[in-house]
Amino acid sequence: MLLIHNGTVITRDSGRPLIEDGAVLVRGNRILRVGKSAELEALLAGEKSSSGSKAGPVPGPGNPGSGGNPKPGGNSGPVPGPGGGPAPALERIDAAGRLLMPGYINTHTHCYSTFARGMPGNGRPATTFGEVLRGLWWRLDRRLDLEDVYYSAVCPMIDSIRSGVTSIVDHHAGPSAISGSLDRIAAAAALLGLRVNLCYEVSDRDGEETALEGIRENAAFAARCAAAKDGMLGALFGLHAQMTLGDRTLDRCIQAAAETGAGFHVHAAEGLEDVFDALARYGMRAVERLYRRGILSPKTLAVHCVHVTAEEIEMLRESGAAVIHNPQSNMGNAVGTSPAPLLLKQGVLVGLGTDGYTADMTESFKTASLLHKHEAGLPSAAWAEPPRMFFENNRTIMNRLTGEETGILKEGALADIIIVDYRAPSPLSAANIDSHLLFGVAGRQTDTVIINGRVVMRRRELPGIDEEALLAHSRERARMLWERI
Repeated sequence: MLLIHNGTVITRDSGRPLIEDGAVLVRGNRILRVGKSAELEALLAGEKSSSGSKAGPVPGPGNPGSGGNPKPGGNSGPVPGPGGGPAPALERIDAAGRLLMPGYINTHTHCYSTFARGMPGNGRPATTFGEVLRGLWWRLDRRLDLEDVYYSAVCPMIDSIRSGVTSIVDHHAGPSAISGSLDRIAAAAALLGLRVNLCYEVSDRDGEETALEGIRENAAFAARCAAAKDGMLGALFGLHAQMTLGDRTLDRCIQAAAETGAGFHVHAAEGLEDVFDALARYGMRAVERLYRRGILSPKTLAVHCVHVTAEEIEMLRESGAAVIHNPQSNMGNAVGTSPAPLLLKQGVLVGLGTDGYTADMTESFKTASLLHKHEAGLPSAAWAEPPRMFFENNRTIMNRLTGEETGILKEGALADIIIVDYRAPSPLSAANIDSHLLFGVAGRQTDTVIINGRVVMRRRELPGIDEEALLAHSRERARMLWERI
């Protein structure tokens, strides 16, 4: 077992949102107890005494002689097993007064976008979102091979962990290396211990055979995940956007997804190009087409939804689909401002992602707060909505995808926990937690990360991971990729 103690515990559990000098006790991959440090110490001492165990705690941070990273699922302690029998040793981590919180969740990103960082342009500045797609992203993804896929995933995953992110939902593209691509991304996640949900974006933009290969990749990976029943790895059925999917391909995707039981992960009404295409070809708007075709459901992530009508908002609400807001990306691509506050008001489940713009979810959180104040021209706007998207709705979305409970510190929840190096300069209470996080906390203040009960980062170090070697390989793969573009 693992005891994380002496922390200011932010539980995200409405019944007990804040525990000063608190602790979390983990057994295997789940949270066993949450409470005051003294309460859990007394519990452990009592059980140790009743068991007659003489095993002492394994030292951790704050305890000299730390033995390093615990084994996955093997954090066990002197608390007796069933019937009072002996149990393995207890590991301790001293939070030293810092914040002890659920790990952050990123509900939409593109790991492959990493290799666009610093990439030379094509000499023609983009003036529309369509030109961004053609001049940057579709130039990049067409040249990826499977090794590129792996290294372009492993580096942003390291950044995610360093930023306190314990779960990501990734949307991959790479029409020249489709088969096996999701397995390569999964391998990167397994190396680092990150919880992921993956898909491949099907599109007609590279021809029928490429679209069919994308369908097969989604179906095969979804079947693998369903058979494995591993809460660390999940699948959705990826679609690029309705504007790059004709009816025939969409029909095939719907059939394949139905056979696997997977929901969809699709860009929806991100730019006006998507809306104009739907109107010109199908006589309806982008979100309406997805709704009429049965793409929208509680299993679906409809990403962006910047250009939606009141009727389409009702379609999103009625379908139960989750909308993912990506404020930095929307601003960077100049596609417009999502009506996220209105969507929430109308009963739509809206989560928060990064769209590959960053690995740090706290940046999206801060940007969402600023963007919607600016858009409304009202400094009192958007105080409640960004934390609701980030801390509540992202948890709900991930719970839908995993069938488990995460994003909360309570008994029985998955043990995805972070220690954040923040000591409040003003009083911290259950009523002002989100204000402290908004103005005082950045992802890089994350000190320790526990995912599925395993310590994957301790004191900013990733045990067993040669980051320098991975980064060197990544730089070389990116250089070679750029030469092919």
